[in-house]
Amino acid sequence: MPHGSPDRWPGVRRRRNRGTTTADRPDNGWSGYDDAVPSRPVPPLRSPWDDAADRYGVDGYGPAPEEQPGRRRRRRDREDRDERRPQGGRRDGYDRPDRPRRRRQLAGRVGKVLVVGFVVQALVMLSLRWVDPPTTAFMAANPNGALQQSVPVEHVSRNFLAAVIAHEDAKLPYRSGAFTWDEMWARAQAHLAGDEDPSGSTIPQQVAKNLFLNQEMSSWRKAVEAGLSAELALAVDDRRMLELYVNYAQFGPSLYGVCAASWYYFDRPPQDLPVDQAVQLVGLLPSPGHVQRAPGGGLDFDVADGQGWLSRSHVVNAQNRVPRHIERLGFQPVEDAGVTGLAGDQPASDDDCSTRPQAVADLIAAEGTA
Repeated sequence: MPHGSPDRWPGVRRRRNRGTTTADRPDNGWSGYDDAVPSRPVPPLRSPWDDAADRYGVDGYGPAPEEQPGRRRRRRDREDRDERRPQGGRRDGYDRPDRPRRRRQLAGRVGKVLVVGFVVQALVMLSLRWVDPPTTAFMAANPNGALQQSVPVEHVSRNFLAAVIAHEDAKLPYRSGAFTWDEMWARAQAHLAGDEDPSGSTIPQQVAKNLFLNQEMSSWRKAVEAGLSAELALAVDDRRMLELYVNYAQFGPSLYGVCAASWYYFDRPPQDLPVDQAVQLVGLLPSPGHVQRAPGGGLDFDVADGQGWLSRSHVVNAQNRVPRHIERLGFQPVEDAGVTGLAGDQPASDDDCSTRPQAVADLIAAEGTA
């Protein structure tokens, strides 16, 4: 068997016998095996906390995990997060409340808004017992503008007040609340069936509509009107309800209230209205937008929109019904509503509408119907 030169086989080394005694071992650092190949230093055994120490910059021979400040700090942060996190919360790094809690919070906010709205609405209703609103929803929505001036109901002709009750709401002084449920149910059924309204709105319903709503004829608007009128009837008495109605009802394209209407059409204060003129005014209430002042005074239904026949038909209907009602009952319904005495017997006051409002005089001059 051929033997190669040591130069050709550098990796092959001969093994010598291992010394058995100290005397047999050389003094030059012999390791026990002269054929052992020098190798890289073997790293010391490492524990898990040594790896963690290298990762977080802590001495590998530092304290045990429970003593390392970084691990204690992370544990404390995690415990603080767990304490702040609500029961059932998400563990994604954000302290978000769970879904039931969010629902409860939303319900609480909605409840607070409803309570505040109810309180504000109740205060508004109560204020109507003494305060005359400067405007109404109907007046604000009128593109032709609004001309209105309030007058105490005591300074309004009893002929006119009796005609209003007879034409609009004969049960006003004798009914508890804004309406009866039987009538309301019959009206709702007629509306849903597309039939004619069997009874019409009561005065409290019309006041609520004039003050807060619009002319929309939807079921939703009528339901809101019923609720507002019921609340209004609890806040004000019949006398004040009648006063609000005659002061904010519409009597012409831009006329609101009996003060402006009596001076515009008949050149007289509302306390002096006779029966025939009072009946003509209440006849305008169902359709007040298709009439104008006649030259020299009175009602003229020859208007530009060609709908004057509609307003005229309502006036004729009132002339056929209301006078007989007044002859039969007189002023008793007015007194039962809380308005006693006659308008002419009331002492004069600054707000009795005994002189023509300047805005009415300007309107008559602009139309050229003086």
